[in-house]
Amino acid sequence: MLTNIMTEGECSLLRSLIARADSIVLCCHQNADGDALGAMLGWGEVLRQMGKEPLMVVPDQYPDYLLWLPNTEKIVRYDKRRDYVDTVLKIADLVFCLDFNSAQRTDEMAASLCASPAKKVLIDHHPEPDVETTLCISHPEMSSTCELVFRLVWQLGLFEELGKHFAVPVYCGMMTDTGGFTFNSNNPEIFYIISQLLTKHINKDKIYRNVYHNYSEHRLRMVGHVLCNRLVVDEKRHAAYYTLTRADQKQFHFIKGDAEGLVNMPLQIKGLKLSISLREDTDRDQTIWISLRSVDDFPCNEVAAQFFNGGGHLNASGGRLNCSMSEAVKIVEQALLAFENKLK
Repeated sequence: MLTNIMTEGECSLLRSLIARADSIVLCCHQNADGDALGAMLGWGEVLRQMGKEPLMVVPDQYPDYLLWLPNTEKIVRYDKRRDYVDTVLKIADLVFCLDFNSAQRTDEMAASLCASPAKKVLIDHHPEPDVETTLCISHPEMSSTCELVFRLVWQLGLFEELGKHFAVPVYCGMMTDTGGFTFNSNNPEIFYIISQLLTKHINKDKIYRNVYHNYSEHRLRMVGHVLCNRLVVDEKRHAAYYTLTRADQKQFHFIKGDAEGLVNMPLQIKGLKLSISLREDTDRDQTIWISLRSVDDFPCNEVAAQFFNGGGHLNASGGRLNCSMSEAVKIVEQALLAFENKLK
């Protein structure tokens, strides 16, 4: 059995909001990952089973390795159809905010999202949500937003009528947000959820291959280049960082998603506690995307908040700097010095 995540009143409110809504929009954060996309696709399938036709919106391009997920052809990109999405948000009755705790994480869509008169429901596992909502389903202790989506479905008694188009994206999101169930996944209920998803006859091994064994030759060579030529290991502070410049990305024919998982690799070094990735944006000048991963109890979310205008989870966080790569490297070195005692 699973622990309930909503009160009876919240269950009733959620059902009522969905039943009364004629126009429903689902959205997730920019640079959508497996959890964001999986939660949106899974929840979209739930709503379709309830007789609704939700619009699923992502702020921008998402990785090619997620294109195989069922119903991705129904997704609308805000950066490609801005006027259309803005119009729909103005007339929507209900908006579901999936896998983000702040409207700013939807990037250029944030203004339209905040201005929408629709009632909003947040389903998320990031700490300290600040989205104005009618219903906030926020559980930072959960492994992923996809886990939350499953638990909602289970508590609402809707699981039996759903099939693969629900189970596949939800499993994919849980898998990717836990690194293949290698971190933030010690709750036994997670594996009960997996056992139930498997009753829908999903092929979990193929899902893994579709995500992790679905890259180009260029990506593999880029990984080798980064680890050999760009990785800086601070043995004294048990930390490492690497840079991925525009030139690097051009050299290896970079496409969105090619950096996925790379930030975890330095943590294979014995004794390492923190890994930081600095990736130069290919379209925006003076923009560096930061990813942080840590092990055990080292709070990389505190590092992200204090130095990189970001945040996230204890062991997986992100942020952004508006500066040159050389300046970003100096900020990383300042961060390592500031957190030296915790890293040791």
